[in-house]
Order: sequence, then C-alpha cells, then structure tokens
Amino acid sequence: MEPIVECYSGHTYAQEPRAFVWHGQRHVVQAVERTWRAPEGPHFLVRTKDGDFFELAYDEAEDEWSVSEHLTTAMSRAASSNQNTF
Repeated sequence: MEPIVECYSGHTYAQEPRAFVWHGQRHVVQAVERTWRAPEGPHFLVRTKDGDFFELAYDEAEDEWSVSEHLTTAMSRAASSNQNTF
C-alpha cells in the first residue's frame, strides 16, 4: 500500500508535510527536523507527535511518496525492548 502524505503546498507542491498514513496508521507531524533536496525531489526528516522519526521523500517524476522509519526510532525501540528482557 502506497503511503498517503498530507502536506502544506504554498508556492510549490510538497512544501511541508503535516501528517501521513504508513502501515495503516495516521501519524501527525510535530516538527520538520531537516529538509533537503535530492535529484528525485524533496526529502524531510520529521518527528511525529508520538516522538518517532521518519524520512518522507517525494519523487517528483513518479508523483509518489515514500516513507521510512528513521534509524533514531528503530534504535530507540530496540533499546526499550532490550530493557524489558529481565
């Protein structure tokens, strides 16, 4: 299933993501921590209201979004699951 990204679009499309649906769950963007431009289009490192980090990327030629869990969130989850193994 392709991710759905809700974004603010002022003078250009995909100017700033506001929320996204990933794996059937809606995530509200609390903050855009970093933005950069790759050859295929804009990328955003976002922090959700739950404190998780994701990278959102928009491929302008394909008109498609991709979402990936950022390493910070994955490491955080792994650390908390390791703490509960006693």
